Amino acid sequence: MNGLQAYQRVNTQTSITDADPHKLIHLLYNGALERINMAKARMQAKDFEGKGKLISKAVEIIGGLRGFLDFEKGGELAVRLESLYDYMERTLFEANAKNDVARLDEVADLLRSIKEGWDGIRAEATSLQQQAV
Repeated sequence: MNGLQAYQRVNTQTSITDADPHKLIHLLYNGALERINMAKARMQAKDFEGKGKLISKAVEIIGGLRGFLDFEKGGELAVRLESLYDYMERTLFEANAKNDVARLDEVADLLRSIKEGWDGIRAEATSLQQQAV
């Protein structure tokens, strides 16, 4: 098991090192969704300590996503995303406190929706980055 975890850490570090800004956000969405799914499994297994750590990590990742918001370029969309990220963080705290799987599912669904939109603009984002170089 330790070997697998070491491999996953190296694989993740390599992905982050090689990532362009668009890909980095994509990896954050995936990481938050993964932590939420793992927390759900820990919650169902009555491993409340493990669940709490995973939910805290998901909240951290969402905070990271918030930190990437550019209010000058993003305008109203950035403001709305910030409100949505705030809602997700509060909902995750509630899910943790109440052991509420439905709340975890709600946040995961919201993240998936945003991620789908983000993934949909991949070609446009990479084209703009290449033009800037």
